[in-house]
Amino acid sequence: MRIVVIVFLVLILVSLGSALASMLREKGSSTRTARALAIRVGLSITLFLMLMAGFATGLIDGKL
Repeated sequence: MRIVVIVFLVLILVSLGSALASMLREKGSSTRTARALAIRVGLSITLFLMLMAGFATGLIDGKL
């Protein structure tokens, strides 16, 4: 589960970087930027739901 969370965090950062690069490159309204940010939001929501399910099922305990 730890590896899955790390992969999702990396994908979220890549999507955010892609949106930033697209915004800086095109200097205007772009569907690429909006799409990259929508993907980031979708990945964030999916990660949040997976973490909640992991806590609920006992795959993730609250201890460090």
